[in-house]
This record gives sequence, C-alpha cells and structure tokens, in this order.
Amino acid sequence: MVPYAEKVLDALGDPTRRAVFKRLRGGARSVSELTAGLDVSRPAVSQHLKILKAARLVSDRAEGTRRLYAVDTHGIEALRHWLDGFWDETLTAFREAAEREAAKEKMR
Repeated sequence: MVPYAEKVLDALGDPTRRAVFKRLRGGARSVSELTAGLDVSRPAVSQHLKILKAARLVSDRAEGTRRLYAVDTHGIEALRHWLDGFWDETLTAFREAAEREAAKEKMR
C-alpha cells in the first residue's frame, strides 16, 4: 500500500492538478470556474479533481445543481507530518554535528 503522504505527492505531481489546487486557495469553486483559463476540458478538470479528492486534498459539496470544490486540509496535514519527519531528522543530525564540533574544540 502506498503511504498516504506519497499519494498526496503523486496527486500534486501533475502541473494541471497543481494549477487547479492553487485556484482553490481563494475559496470554493465550481468545475466551470476552475476550468476557465486552463488549456484543458471540463471533463479533464473533473478527472483531476477526482484524483485530488482521493488524496484528500479537495472536498466537494452540492450547491443547487452544481458541485463546489474546496481545499481539504487532511491531505495537507498528512504531507506536513511527513515533511516534519525529515525536519526532525535534519535537526537531530545538526545537533549531533554541533556536539561533535564542540567536543573537538574542548580537546584542543
């Protein structure tokens, strides 16, 4: 099974999906609004939204006869947690290197 954070990264790996996702930063939008100005069709945007939704980066809700899509923070939180693991490892490595240097200075 693919780790959840990798699913998020895979979903954001496509430039069109990133463009759609960026447009949602300003608030909920319909497929028509998301498609405006992109060089892809409405059905293609719908397919991209399906992938973003599977990665829990996007949620949708019905409003009358249309669906509105918005950013779902679950996917972002998973990605942030995954990246935090790298940050923790980096900070630990930095601390260990600083301690080694301090020990060398004491020996001089």
